[in-house]
Amino acid sequence: MRKMPVYVGALAVALAGTMVTASVPVSATTVTTAGVSSAGRTTWLNPGQRLDAGDSVRSSGGEYVLQQQDDGNLVLYRGTTPLWSSQTGDSPGAFAVMQDDGNLVVYRGRTALWASNTGDAPGARLAVQDDGNLVIYSGKTAVWSRHSTISVLKPGYPLKANQYVRSHNGDYQLVMQDDGNLVLYRASRPLWSSRTGGKTGAFAIMQKDGNLVVYLGTTPLWDSGTGKNPGARLEVQDDGNVVIYDGTDPLWSTKTGR
Repeated sequence: MRKMPVYVGALAVALAGTMVTASVPVSATTVTTAGVSSAGRTTWLNPGQRLDAGDSVRSSGGEYVLQQQDDGNLVLYRGTTPLWSSQTGDSPGAFAVMQDDGNLVVYRGRTALWASNTGDAPGARLAVQDDGNLVIYSGKTAVWSRHSTISVLKPGYPLKANQYVRSHNGDYQLVMQDDGNLVLYRASRPLWSSRTGGKTGAFAIMQKDGNLVVYLGTTPLWDSGTGKNPGARLEVQDDGNVVIYDGTDPLWSTKTGR
């Protein structure tokens, strides 16, 4: 496929992470050409297709480009401005593949570095949209976007304004709102919040010490009180409860489970 220029630098955009689960062997993916729209510009990455270093997927209008860089980072650009990345820089030779099971995965060799965690959506494909969004669709249903993380927020990963973690079943979303409030929703109904509204620019982070913290700049506004548990993770469960786990031990929850 046509190759785009590689922009210099890792450009690891600090966005929400995803749990890496890669269920289809690399050897099962052999097609390397992405789908092309009637306008002649690449729009879709279809099941079984991959992006090697220097390959790209362009929105149908041409404004947005998803680039698999030589440094291993998968980056969405608008012009030369990075909007999202897989945070897999410093991994030369890495490639991205839209697996037949619906999972978008960045590999280096046979090692999965990042995944969309959508491996339960066989036949799903990735769209680079004219509105600047990256979306994985299963049929007409969106199962992942660049603003979302599925189920788990891993240690060290933040949630910035308008990013969210949703449950596997899609019923619940933990949203970092642009007003600074971290809110758990079922549909449009709020179930829990950090009560940090009115703090535009605030963000949440699942710290490596196990503490979930909402910050405005370097000032903490709220925390889960679960520090001193390195490696703990946050999960948005299908029952509506948000839980911080250390291994299998629950440390904190929103107490909103059905």
